[in-house]
Amino acid sequence: MYEERTYRGWVEPEGLVPCRVSFRESELCVYAREDVTSRVTELVCQARLALEGYIERDAGFGSSLAPREVMADAPSLAKEMTRAASAFGVGPMAAVAGAVAQHVGKEVDGEVIVENGGDIYARVARPLTVTLHAGEGSPFGSRVRFTVDPKGEPIGICTSSGTLGHSHSFGRADAVCVIAHDAALADAAATALCNEVRGPDDVDPVVQGAKGLRGIRGIIVAAGDKLGAWGEIEFV
Repeated sequence: MYEERTYRGWVEPEGLVPCRVSFRESELCVYAREDVTSRVTELVCQARLALEGYIERDAGFGSSLAPREVMADAPSLAKEMTRAASAFGVGPMAAVAGAVAQHVGKEVDGEVIVENGGDIYARVARPLTVTLHAGEGSPFGSRVRFTVDPKGEPIGICTSSGTLGHSHSFGRADAVCVIAHDAALADAAATALCNEVRGPDDVDPVVQGAKGLRGIRGIIVAAGDKLGAWGEIEFV
């Protein structure tokens, strides 16, 4: 039985103004120095329509569970998804939420946090506090909170689950949260690592394996009664 995740409230955006935009499968909450609803709406619509148009021309792009090449004239969003997914051996759609969040965030001036269905792109000058949502069936629920310091650089914080939501997963982790230098990469990595977690005994091996992955700054894995973490994370 899948459980819908309640994403709002994952991140604490002190001093920033929120706006919410929904289009197709993208549901964004963007925090910026001012109301950027109009700009975000334009960016999301353009990106999603370009991606959908490309999928119509390249039918396997939307369904592939493995890396694939893209056409030379593919939209930039499709290329970003492909780049990130190829790094972790998953299909390009595994990176779509993080890639869309990053695509929007890069075009917003000043400090910004973009949350797209729970996947986050942030460019802020201060530490960011985030809540991990492992679901009501997990002993960790939504009680695990952690802080990440972007150190003045863009950062991606993305989560995959084998027990929550509607995304396809081969694993059974309640939550695999990856912190990386970009959101598309974090999204693809979270999917790939979640696929490796069949139960609590896989938590430690997956966390240890993440240490050697290029671009990964941290990871949290929750499965059953086991929680593991590594990297630039401070629990609060």
